[in-house]
Amino acid sequence: MTVTPPIAPEAMPIPRKPVEADRQNLVGLTRPQLRAALVAAGTPEKQAKMREVQLWQWIYQKGVRDFDAMTNLAKDYRARLKEHFVIEVPEIVTRTVSADGTRKYLVRIAGGHEVEVVYIPEEDRGTLCISSQVGCTLTCTFCHTGTQRLVRNLTAGEIVGQIMLARDDLGEWPELGRHPKDETRLISNLVLMGMGEPLYNFNSVRDAMQIAMDGEGISLSRRRITLSTCGVVPEIARTGAEIGCMLAISLHATTDDLRNKLVPINRKYPIAQLFDALRAYPKLSNSERITFEYVMLKGINDSDADARRLVKLIEGIPAKINLIPFNEWPGAPYERSDWDRIESFANIVYKAGYASPIRTPRGEDIMAACGQLKSATERSRKNRFQIAAEAGLPEPERIVRRPNAPDVH
Repeated sequence: MTVTPPIAPEAMPIPRKPVEADRQNLVGLTRPQLRAALVAAGTPEKQAKMREVQLWQWIYQKGVRDFDAMTNLAKDYRARLKEHFVIEVPEIVTRTVSADGTRKYLVRIAGGHEVEVVYIPEEDRGTLCISSQVGCTLTCTFCHTGTQRLVRNLTAGEIVGQIMLARDDLGEWPELGRHPKDETRLISNLVLMGMGEPLYNFNSVRDAMQIAMDGEGISLSRRRITLSTCGVVPEIARTGAEIGCMLAISLHATTDDLRNKLVPINRKYPIAQLFDALRAYPKLSNSERITFEYVMLKGINDSDADARRLVKLIEGIPAKINLIPFNEWPGAPYERSDWDRIESFANIVYKAGYASPIRTPRGEDIMAACGQLKSATERSRKNRFQIAAEAGLPEPERIVRRPNAPDVH
């Protein structure tokens, strides 16, 4: 049975909530941190474990944020909790719904900064794409987020809070009195493919994912969580050991010369070093393949020779290749590869024995597709000529306007 999330108006503004500064937010605390916070607030040591479990289930399994609704806690204890703590998630500023059902949330975090979160409904799954940083420091030249300056890392609470606010909007929390497994899951998959490089915010991402995977809470399987990295080599082994989720590599080129331009972190961790780390990834197996993401850029990285080099690079690694038609954005110095060129590339990879699905662009009409995320309040003023110059790419073709023709942005 296909589950259809409720439809919401496009770009619906949400009233801003006041910021709580004097009470600690429980969202984002790991189990040991939560227990320690309760003890510090006066919970007897002998009760701390029990109270931790009770609160964990109310917050992450049932989605309850009002201490007064936590009916298995004594009234005087609820009053104490209210004195010391809040249960808050980031606030949705706007919600935009694509013609294909994709939802993009503009989300405000502490300090007034904003990030974007995307929900993609499909017949057999619902995928939530979340962010790990405000902006990004990697400046990948095909990525809209990469043209935005890095503002700061998100906290564990701000990361797991994105899952919680999406569940709020989708009405996914179980009804009180019902076991969560009796409910239909609209968010079945989680991808760390939004704004930022997750492995440059490792500790917060790890803590948030441990909360998301906890069986007494949100309870997402680690195999339904995919972390995408541009290749922060020193943190790859830690990801397998401390998070244990599926791994995706934002590759996009098969030579160091080109990847240095498209994905500048390659200058620090070149392809050979990256692949050494991938072959040693703790979770690597035929049942847990590494996904390689490869954006298709016309005349840049889409030749048959590129496809054959790609096959050679991944030889011996259980892998699949996600081919991503480039999603254009204002000022982009690239174009999407022609469809027959993408299919030819995919066919070479497939014949070599690797799955090579071509990702269907989703949410393009609301700038929610892969590589398009960028919060409106943090947008750079760089144009496509500046972006190309900084990347060392040929200058894009200039648009010649006819007299009295409107400007093209």
